Amino acid sequence: MPSLKDLKNRIASVKATQKITKAMKMVAAAKLRRAQEAAEAARPYSQRMGAVLANIAATIGADDGAPRLMTGTGKDDVHMLVVCTAERGLCGGFNSQIARFARDHARQLIRDGKTVKIFCVGKKGYDILRREFASLIIEKIELRDVRKVGFENADAIGRKIIARFENEEFDVCTLFYSEFKSVISQVPTALQLIPAIAPAAGESDAGALYEYEPDAGAILSDLIPRNLSVQVFRALLENVAGEMGAKMSAMDNATRNAGEMIHKLTLSYNRQRQAQITKELIEIISGAEAL
Repeated sequence: MPSLKDLKNRIASVKATQKITKAMKMVAAAKLRRAQEAAEAARPYSQRMGAVLANIAATIGADDGAPRLMTGTGKDDVHMLVVCTAERGLCGGFNSQIARFARDHARQLIRDGKTVKIFCVGKKGYDILRREFASLIIEKIELRDVRKVGFENADAIGRKIIARFENEEFDVCTLFYSEFKSVISQVPTALQLIPAIAPAAGESDAGALYEYEPDAGAILSDLIPRNLSVQVFRALLENVAGEMGAKMSAMDNATRNAGEMIHKLTLSYNRQRQAQITKELIEIISGAEAL
């Protein structure tokens, strides 16, 4: 049984931890609002670009002028998985959910006889996936030193992906990230980047006719790489919002658990102290009676 001093030290230690988790919850809540606004602001632009891409793709069809980023290599033997996770932990199962989703996808591809390559964006995803797929990881990018994720960070990642595709290192590229729904809900999502899948045009574009200059193929050649970077940028913003939401929930749970532990330790401390006082009183009374 721990002594009174040990219990007192334990209570003080848990109280100090509770202060830290409460402060981290408040910081995550402040960052969450900005991250959520950024993620929600990026969605309309991403969706509108998808609508324009769909309209042009419908115009050009399967003509020879379509860029390879849209038509692909004609094979699906080699798959590259771009796995985006957070740089830090203490956010519950946020990182492990994305990594598990990508890992299950990789296992299925390997069972189907495909070659898998992994491109990690974020330290935590790399740490999780390297335990099983260390030999399949071809590149790792960390954004730990980036205070605020910008489009230039996503564009740099997009250029690396396109460069590897042009070097014929893979046939299909899929992006993995977590879509922010709410503070308690982040959904792991997979999005195929190459060959580019043009979403269906929205109702506002239905029946609209456009003239393209110089031609639809040239516009697609410029628009698809930009759209790839935009999708990566949106994934990074969704991840930041999801990470802050998950961290806020995790720190809230940790703070409440610390409070419950303090309550239990305090009860144990008071009972042991009362038992010790009672024992000392009995010894004093017994000694007095003996005299």
